[in-house]
Amino acid sequence: MSPDSSPLMDDAFVTALRHDLLKFARLQLRNDALAEDMIQEALAAALAGARRFEGRAALKTWIFAILRNKIVDHFRVSGRVTNVSALSPDEAGLDQAFEALFKANEHWAPDARPSAWGDPEEVLVQQRFWAVFDACLNHLPASTARVFMMREFLELETAEICRALEITAGNCNVILHRARNGLRRCLDKNWFSPEPTRC
Repeated sequence: MSPDSSPLMDDAFVTALRHDLLKFARLQLRNDALAEDMIQEALAAALAGARRFEGRAALKTWIFAILRNKIVDHFRVSGRVTNVSALSPDEAGLDQAFEALFKANEHWAPDARPSAWGDPEEVLVQQRFWAVFDACLNHLPASTARVFMMREFLELETAEICRALEITAGNCNVILHRARNGLRRCLDKNWFSPEPTRC
């Protein structure tokens, strides 16, 4: 692919891509200026190597990987501290909703038992699933989504997350548990149920 034919020369593609990159970087970094700097560096690196990519999907994935690596490096070397240990009302509500699913003996309550999810491998290949997943992720409290993305998207170890956010391993695990439960309930309602509804 020649530089002139790169999707990075398409204003509409770059605008949409930059919006997604910025949303991701802002959630993780909590610093608009730093997020902008990292996005510019990621786009510049992509422009320099764009001829290696045949399609927009591959290019977008690669640029996100560049940005991801920059954010991971930032957390590993900056020593930046942000305390997210205080629970917001939304996060506390996730706990209450979770507890309501179970009877006193810790088994599922009859009307709260999860529905069958069908063949997970078949579902995961459907593009629309990821749009619903993204909506469910955005529905989580910001600090909960942030910890989830640090663990599952950035693939940071629990100890690294705890150092970056100044939280204990127990607190980190509780937040991850809330995030996964919130995502499961949202996906169960909006994707795996026969008639999806909004979160």
